[in-house]
Amino acid sequence: MGVPRSPANRLAPSRPLSPRLGWFSWVDAVVAAGLLVLLYAVIRLGKDVTLSFVPTQVSGIDTDPAHLPYYAGRSLLRMFAALGVSLVFALVWAYAAAHSRRLERVLIPALDILQSVPVLAFLTVAVTGFVALFPGSLLGLELASVFAIFTSQAWNMAFAFYHSLITTPRELDELSRGMGFSRWMRFWKVELPSGAIGLVWNAMMSFGGGWFFLVASELISVSNREYTLPGVGSYAGAAIVAGHLDHVGWAILTMAILVIGVNFLFWRPLTAWAERFKVEQSEAAQVQRSLVLDFLRRANWPRLLGRALAPLRETAGRAGRVFGVDDRPFLVDVRRRRAGDVLFTVVTLALIGWGLVSLVGYLAGQPAGLSVFVEPLLLGLATLARVVVLVAVATLIWVPIGVKIGFSPRLTRIAQPVVQILASFPANFLFPLATWLFLRTGLSLNIGGILLMALGAQWYILFNAIAGAMTIPTDLREAMDDLGVRGRRRWRRLIIPGVFPSYVTGAITASGGAWNASIVAEVVTFGGTTLTATGLGAYIAHATAAGDHPRLLAGVAVMSMYVVLINRLVWRRLYRLAEHRYSL
Repeated sequence: MGVPRSPANRLAPSRPLSPRLGWFSWVDAVVAAGLLVLLYAVIRLGKDVTLSFVPTQVSGIDTDPAHLPYYAGRSLLRMFAALGVSLVFALVWAYAAAHSRRLERVLIPALDILQSVPVLAFLTVAVTGFVALFPGSLLGLELASVFAIFTSQAWNMAFAFYHSLITTPRELDELSRGMGFSRWMRFWKVELPSGAIGLVWNAMMSFGGGWFFLVASELISVSNREYTLPGVGSYAGAAIVAGHLDHVGWAILTMAILVIGVNFLFWRPLTAWAERFKVEQSEAAQVQRSLVLDFLRRANWPRLLGRALAPLRETAGRAGRVFGVDDRPFLVDVRRRRAGDVLFTVVTLALIGWGLVSLVGYLAGQPAGLSVFVEPLLLGLATLARVVVLVAVATLIWVPIGVKIGFSPRLTRIAQPVVQILASFPANFLFPLATWLFLRTGLSLNIGGILLMALGAQWYILFNAIAGAMTIPTDLREAMDDLGVRGRRRWRRLIIPGVFPSYVTGAITASGGAWNASIVAEVVTFGGTTLTATGLGAYIAHATAAGDHPRLLAGVAVMSMYVVLINRLVWRRLYRLAEHRYSL
């Protein structure tokens, strides 16, 4: 009886795909040349990051389209730097939350709050801190911009990996324990591969979110002055201010080329490579393909480099075994664990209580007193209604579409760049047009604001629906076909249970993104006319514009409270349902 080949074995060719000349071939030459060009581009673009920065001088952007290639390179450098930091953050944060009951009680609610805080609020704090760390250097502003992009990328990646950790297939978990894996080995051999598909697709969505906030992260206000960093976002912002619609068109075209190029050269190969980590016992008739990945697999030097670095991997593995604790069964002192739980709870509540007392004391000393919370609490109900409608409608529309795309490798190749462009397009470019349509049609912003919020939030559900459909094992789908299970029964027995864990991740991040987007979607301007919706987002926007810190603090605190309560009462229970009932 034959043993099915594992996905890893399936993807490793048993013979060379092209003739090789000894240890080096023309494929290796092309790949090496490409890496050298990439390294040169990074060095060439990165050297301008450390230029001197004089606060009394205001920098500007030349809107000549000839500068767009350079600006595009600078923006890409920031985007990938933020993506790298976001990946490290997501792995560390999610791992700590999934493996510690005590930390989970703090880290997951904190993640709920962080995703609801507006990116511009992070940017205001980051600019002051980074400029102080690097006085007289543009590096401070560059790091502040990268940090702003990071805050638009990190949260849903952390949620996705956290959920994959708590829903790791039981058989793999038991196998790793039975083989005596250390936590270091278990992470690299079991947990990270198990969550690879969802992590890759959420990273791709995060990258799109970074494009969305590129304008704000490259147009920075420091000490009541506007400073611009070279990039596509700042170019588009300058063109909009100058009223040069043709230059805006060039910026949009450049962004579309960047999205398609990054998708072809980076995301497409990465999603095809992640297919090797799908948990299944039979190979799919159609698999994800990438011309770039197929080409790279024909090169010799990655394997030679891997052999050269083998001693380093062994050293890292020994270090992991030294600092990691084996997962083999051991006796637990119940009394000591309970005492630790009590101590951790007391310290956490003490810190939270101290923060709340300080906030309440500050607001009580203001003219409005604690009554400042009344208005945002009521306005939050209106924004909550919009968020609920948005998530419900986006679920009904995008989950079936995402399942269709995820089940078809051919459709994925066609739809992936299109979805990337739609998710990456800065929706605030469309806000003036939307305002004009609302004025012409008489549609109230109280309803139209849902559409504006959806422009930035709905894609989380679509991307996670695609990722969830792609993780459903092929043998289960083939079994359903053989049994003749179609229509509603197929959805009830296979698709909904298979997609549900990923959907919960998409819904919780879409909900947080909708709260964040409400700040710009509930107040829009066109041609000197400003439309305002009734809601908490408009309340925070007006408080920010007026510099009213008590109202701003009250609004952000109330928004965080709503997000945490919804996540605890709704999404956290759905997380547990997915963990116990719908995991493989």
